[in-house]
Amino acid sequence: MEPTEKHSVLFVRLVLMLHAAAMQYLGKVKNPLTDHVERDLASAQGMIDTLAMLEERTKGNLTADEGRMLTQVLQELRLNYVDESAKPDPAPVQGGGEGGAQAS
Repeated sequence: MEPTEKHSVLFVRLVLMLHAAAMQYLGKVKNPLTDHVERDLASAQGMIDTLAMLEERTKGNLTADEGRMLTQVLQELRLNYVDESAKPDPAPVQGGGEGGAQAS
């Protein structure tokens, strides 16, 4: 694999990792460690800000496909952030421990 091709693959992988983390923080996907949907808008904003910084710092150095992907990822995350921030804060997950009955 050529270095340029390898760098492109690594860049895409980095963007997708940050995207996945942001979607998890937005409460759009389950946290794989806890198996619960959790929402942390401050951390989601941090991921979005990191991707926006990458967009700014790599301007003029990305292929058309890389630039388009980064723009689309940021657009999706920003729209989801606005959607989630308009919702009320979710009730905290109660760690009932052993034998606690859950309402259905």
